Amino acid sequence: MRPDTPFTPGIEVCGEVTAVGDGVPHVSVGDRVIGMAVLPFGGFASHALLDGALCFPAPAQLDAAEAAAFHVSYQTGWFALHRRAQLSAGETVLVHAAAGGVGTAATQIAKSAGATVIGVVGGEEKADVARRAGADLVVDRHKYDFVSVTKEATNGHGADVVFDPVGGETYMRSTKCIAFEGRIVLIGFAGGAIQSAPLNHALVKNYSIVGLHWGLYQTRDPGLVRECHDSLIRLLERAAIRPLIGHRLGFDDIPLGLQALGSGSSTGRIVYVAAD
Repeated sequence: MRPDTPFTPGIEVCGEVTAVGDGVPHVSVGDRVIGMAVLPFGGFASHALLDGALCFPAPAQLDAAEAAAFHVSYQTGWFALHRRAQLSAGETVLVHAAAGGVGTAATQIAKSAGATVIGVVGGEEKADVARRAGADLVVDRHKYDFVSVTKEATNGHGADVVFDPVGGETYMRSTKCIAFEGRIVLIGFAGGAIQSAPLNHALVKNYSIVGLHWGLYQTRDPGLVRECHDSLIRLLERAAIRPLIGHRLGFDDIPLGLQALGSGSSTGRIVYVAAD
């Protein structure tokens, strides 16, 4: 997306409703809600605009920072693993960038489904975060080859599902440890390179390459987004999932937070909390 300028950045928010438009009967002034800000009125401001159809009650179990980090990451993880990969209990999931916001969410969701999770991270600090998220085995890519570790950990079977928000060389190496009838779910290309997939390799090894653009569901099937939200709330009530907040910053520190995110040094979610 390249929104027209000027606009206020910031997509995911948690806040109190101050005004409601016509035709939004399920939301009232004073409600505590989460959702996606509608540009150009983004979330890095004292007030943001949300689409009433995609506005959800903020989970009572979470504080404001956790609730702000709940929507996109967990929706992405749920759609990737359940909708696109059709994950089954007992399968092995290889999660790349397992210490990030989406990676920790995917790890928790996979564990709640009865899967074994192998998390790939860059550095020991991030390894600790992935373990806290519930990963059964964590691979520091700076020290070990995740391909050989995955093969060894699965007795040569490989990963049934690969959750890949990195792309590039990470994707290419993932094809070396994907299981027979495995599924590689492409979430994004945080590594900076968009690979060209050799489709003959997918044919020979009988694996699937599956894309996920979660944002499309908001326009193509918003009812499924709400169904996913309800499923996630049930997992939250079971204490199976909970956002891991790596940094709680004020609005004055937004540039620092964006730099940490862009450099890959952050863990969990970065949340900006407006001053009272």
